[in-house]
Order: sequence, then C-alpha cells, then structure tokens
Amino acid sequence: MYRVQRRRFLIATGAAVAAPLAVTARQATKVYRVGILLVGTADVPPLLRALAEGLRDLGYVEGRNIVFEHRNADRLERLPDLAAELVRLRVDVIVTGSTPLVAIAKRATSTIPIIMIAAIDPVGAGIIANLARPGGNVTGLTSDASPELFSKNLGLLTEIVPRLSRVGVLRQADYGSSGFTELEAAARKLGVTLYVVEVRSLDELDGAFAAMLGERVGAVIVFGSLFYQRRRQVADLALKHRLPAIHALKDYAQAGLLMTYGPNLLDLYRRAASYVAKILSGAKPQELPVEQPTKFELVINLKTAKALGLKIPQPLLLLADEMIQ
Repeated sequence: MYRVQRRRFLIATGAAVAAPLAVTARQATKVYRVGILLVGTADVPPLLRALAEGLRDLGYVEGRNIVFEHRNADRLERLPDLAAELVRLRVDVIVTGSTPLVAIAKRATSTIPIIMIAAIDPVGAGIIANLARPGGNVTGLTSDASPELFSKNLGLLTEIVPRLSRVGVLRQADYGSSGFTELEAAARKLGVTLYVVEVRSLDELDGAFAAMLGERVGAVIVFGSLFYQRRRQVADLALKHRLPAIHALKDYAQAGLLMTYGPNLLDLYRRAASYVAKILSGAKPQELPVEQPTKFELVINLKTAKALGLKIPQPLLLLADEMIQ
C-alpha cells in the first residue's frame, strides 16, 4: 500500500513540476515579429545591424525568438502601402525612422506600438503629446535635443563662411515645420536671408541646387530623411557648385559634405533596441518616455574644406569630434 501511494505521489509531483516547465518552454519558443519601415535600400543594412546587435544584447536573437519583417522603399509615396502591409501581418511592433515615416506608420495603425528613431520635434509635428508621456502608440528616440539643432547648424556655417548673408535650405517638402521656426529666428538674429527649396523627389536635386545657385546663396543647410540615400549626390552637387553645406548626421560628412553636427545615427538604432525589448516584454508605448540625445558630434571634412578654399577656424578644429582628411 505504501509503495502504491508513493508512486502516486511521485506521478502527481512530476506532473506539477512538468506543467510550469511546459509553460516556460512555450514562452521561450515564442517568436516575435518586428516590422521595419524605412526609406532606402543600400544604406539600410548597417542601421539594421546596429538594431539587431542591440536586441541580441538584450536576449532577442533573429531566427530564434525574433524575426524582422523588412519593408523598405526608395520613395516616400510607397511607404503607406508598405505600412498597411505590416499591419496586415500583425507584427508586434513597428520600427521606423524620421518624422515623416513615423507619421505614415501612425496613420496606418493606432494599436500596434511604433518605435521612432531620429524623429525631429515629434511634439511639434503632432506625433506625440509630450516627451515624458507620449500617449497613443508611438514612443522612441528623437535626433534633436530641441528644434534649435538647425539654428546651431546655421551658426556653424556663419563661423566658417566669411560674410555669409544668404543661405539655401534644401528641405524635404513633406517634412512639416519641425525646427524651421527656430531656424528663421536664428537667421534674423544673425542677419542671414534664407532661400528655401522644397524637394518632393530625389530627381529634383539637380534643379534644387541650380535654383539655390541662381539666388546666389553662400552656403546650404540640408534636412530631411529623403536625402539620406542620396547623400553622396548631395555632397557632390554642393562641391560642384562650391557651396559649403551642413547636415545633422555624420554620414553626410563621410559622404563628402563639408560639415555635420548632430547625433550618431548608428548609436540611435542601437539604443532603439531597448524600446523594442520593453514593448515585447509588455510595456505600453504611451508610458515610455521619449529619449533625446545628450551627445552631439561635430564632424568636419577637411578634404572638402580645402576643395572649397575654406580655412576652418582653429576653435572649431579644437571642438571637432572627428576630422575627415
């Protein structure tokens, strides 16, 4: 009798232990789907590697417990359809880039969490309520500590270009007003006239530079995610027309633009992994504060400066985080 009861006890105990183990096993094998919505093709892989590396450090390994649904387009006009496709796939989270891309993703869904990377002034653009409690289904990272980033870029140009009085603004047409009010205020303070050229298609780049040259601008500020995939062409056109130009992202200086001042884009993608991990662990996007960059890099392309016949002031050389020879 004792042996029978003991056997029953062991069977019961084994079942009790096996049950949570089975649940744990099911949880361990759950595969999350992360939607990626970006503009560009050739430039996307390094950014996604940075994101994947960040997720791997947090225990999410592609092919094991996470898969990426990549949707990239060479034109913004194609993105709404691709965003709708990710929604139909019922991905667990959507990761996207700058302000216009976030707006497209938000129009596609109000329920799937959206992680933005490198957005500019998302509050002013109406994407989130505020940085501390964004509300809705969007959170993530901005690429500016404030909209004053563009004002800083204008100030840097005036330090490098003697007697600068007219500055061209190469601007993505659907980028909204993010940062532009501050840029106009800075221009008035510095006594600089802005000539704005809005571009809707990358095919318009040659015409845009020709228009700025016709207005006799002495330098150019570039902003908008549309130009990233053609940043080398932008740099070549600026050099061809002998126009000192600046952008926020280091990648442009590496492509030949005179100067950049802003955050490191690869670093933003790595840091975005923590937001994805929190969402997959059950966090609500409306409760995750939006992160702003705290470190900005000044990168100067000395080869381009020499080709333009510009001498970089010594104080700026001392402040530069990197100088490209």
